[in-house]
Amino acid sequence: MITTVGAVIGSLGTPLIPSIATMFDVSVSSAQWSLTAPLLAATVSTPILGRLGGGRLRRAMLLTGLGTVVGGLVLSLVAPSFPIFVAGRAMQGLGLALIPLALAVARDAVPLGRRASTIAFLSVTGMAGAGLGFPLTSLMAEEGGLRAAFGLGLGLVVLTTALTVRYVPRTTVGEPVRVDWVGAVVLSAGLVAVLLPLTQGDQWGWTSPWTLGLGAVGVVLSVGWVWWTLRNGYPLVDLSLAFRPGLASPNVVSVIAGVGTYALLTLCVVAVGTGPDAAGFGLGMSTAVTGLLLVPYSVLSVLGSRVARLMSGRWGNDVLLPVGCVLSLVSTVGLALFPHSLWQLLVWMAVNGLGSGFTFASIPVLMVPHVPESETGSALAFNMVLRSLGLTAGSALGVALMLILGGGQSGFRGSLLFVSALWAVGTAYTVVVSRRSPTGRADVSSAPTRTSLDLPG
Repeated sequence: MITTVGAVIGSLGTPLIPSIATMFDVSVSSAQWSLTAPLLAATVSTPILGRLGGGRLRRAMLLTGLGTVVGGLVLSLVAPSFPIFVAGRAMQGLGLALIPLALAVARDAVPLGRRASTIAFLSVTGMAGAGLGFPLTSLMAEEGGLRAAFGLGLGLVVLTTALTVRYVPRTTVGEPVRVDWVGAVVLSAGLVAVLLPLTQGDQWGWTSPWTLGLGAVGVVLSVGWVWWTLRNGYPLVDLSLAFRPGLASPNVVSVIAGVGTYALLTLCVVAVGTGPDAAGFGLGMSTAVTGLLLVPYSVLSVLGSRVARLMSGRWGNDVLLPVGCVLSLVSTVGLALFPHSLWQLLVWMAVNGLGSGFTFASIPVLMVPHVPESETGSALAFNMVLRSLGLTAGSALGVALMLILGGGQSGFRGSLLFVSALWAVGTAYTVVVSRRSPTGRADVSSAPTRTSLDLPG
C-alpha cells in the first residue's frame, strides 16, 4: 500500500491543474506549482529519508512520511488560498520519497523465494497506479469538485498509514545511522537549482537569466556535492557503490526511462489537446480524454512485469533492460510516424507501458543483490532521485524541443526522434554492460530464487 501513495500524489497533479487554476483564480502557469512543489520536495527528501531509513529508524521514517502526507492532504483540502494549497502539496511530496523505503522493507520482511517478485511488483505499482488514478481523480473533480478528489486521496493515505502501523515490523537491530547533513544541504540546494529551471523554463524563458543562472548554480553545487561525498566517511549516498558493476546500468536506464516516458506522455497530451492546425496536426479533444492516455500504459506496465517473469526464468535478468528499452524505442518511433488518431496514441502508450513494465520492475531487482542490506534504502533512494530528474527533464524536454524544432507536426516528430535516439543509446548501453556483467546468465539460472522475477500466480 505504501507504493500507492506515490500513485495518489501523481493522480492529484497533472489532470487537476485546470480545476486548481479555476478554484483559486490563478493562471494555469501558476497552478503548475501544485505539481512542481511536491516534485521538489520529493527529490530533496528522497536521499535523506533513504539514509535515515537504512537502519532501525525505517519504520519511524515511513510513519513520519505518511503522517506528513496526511497533514498535507488535509491542508490542501481546507486551504483558503493558493499559497497554503501549494504548501500542502509540497508536504505530500514526501510520500514519493517513501517508495525506496517500502522496497527496503520488502527485502527485509519477504521470504527469499518471493523477494525479487515482490520488489518488482512494488516498483511498477506506483507508475501504474498513477495512470489508473488519472481518469478517476479527473472524474471525481468534475462531479464533486476539487476537494472531492483530494478527499479520496486522503482516505487512501489514511488507510495506508493504518496498515503500515499494523504490519510493518519494528527494527531493533542495526547501527544508528549517521547522516551527512552538510552533504544533504548542498545536494538539496543543487537539486532545487536544477529542477526549478526545468519545470519553470517555459514560463521564465529558456534563455532568461533566471533559467540559465539557476541551472549553472545547480551544476556547480552538484559537482561540489560529488567532491564532498567522495571524501566523506559517512556519505549521504555511497557513489562508489552507486556505479559499481551491477548498479551502473540500472541507474543509467532510470534517467533515460524517466526522460523517455514523460517526454512521450507530454507529447501525447499535446497531440490530443491541440489543433488540428493548418497542416492537420492535432486531435483537438477535451482534457477529459487526456486522462485516458495513461490507462493502457498502466495496464500494460503491470502486464509487462509479469511477462518479464517468464523471460527472466528462461533467459535470465540480463535481457530485461534491453528488451524494455527496445519496446520504449518502438513506442516513440511509432508515435513520431503515426500520431493521427486517438487509437494510435493509445497503442503507443500501451507499448511504452509494456516497456516500462520491464524496466521499472527489473531495476530494483537487478540492484538489490549488489547492495549491502544496510545500504538498500540509500541505494534505491539515489536511483529514485535519478528517475525523478529524468521525469522532470522529460516533461520539459518534450515541449521545449517541439518549439525549438518549429512546432506543429515537424517539431512533434523531431522531438520524438530525439527521444528515440536516447532509447537507442540506452539499448546499446544495456546490451554492452550485460555482456560484460560478472553475473551472467549461468549464474542467474543457477540461483533462480535469488535473482529471477518469480512473480506469484
